[in-house]
Amino acid sequence: MDYTTTIDSPLGTLLLVSDGTALTALLFGDTSDAEGLAGPCTADDEAAPFPQARREIGEYFAGQRKVFKIPLSPRGTPFQQLVWQALQRIPHGATATYRDIARAVGSPGAVRAVGAANARNPLAIVVPCHRVIGSDGTLTGYAGGLARKKALLDLEAGDAGCFNPKRSRNSRDSSRA
Repeated sequence: MDYTTTIDSPLGTLLLVSDGTALTALLFGDTSDAEGLAGPCTADDEAAPFPQARREIGEYFAGQRKVFKIPLSPRGTPFQQLVWQALQRIPHGATATYRDIARAVGSPGAVRAVGAANARNPLAIVVPCHRVIGSDGTLTGYAGGLARKKALLDLEAGDAGCFNPKRSRNSRDSSRA
């Protein structure tokens, strides 16, 4: 049995899913990914690890947390799991390219497969797929939308005005590359 709860954030409602022990999904509530959850779910704001997730996500958006300690158990293929583990090694405030991640998982020619695994990441924010950019430094696809990706990168770079998802930018500043 899976459990769900929602959290309000500066970037909209977040939908959290737990297996009762670990977080299995963290999705933006207004995306199609949030509608596609499989299996029976029970709403329970206090199921583990929701209280911890609520606290840590709040700290992250307040600029007080750089590393998440929430127990995670994303569901995916062995290759996806490798990619998601590599994403968690990208430091707060840094970015990596799809090619960097492909090399990190030992498959330097698998740039497109890394992109596909990145797109299937069920744990937005806590498994930081938003830190992956194109090889030319541009922002590329993000399930939550490019405005949210930019806002997350701005938050991690210390930009206090980052929570206006209507601001748009097609590429990142070279000062943060």
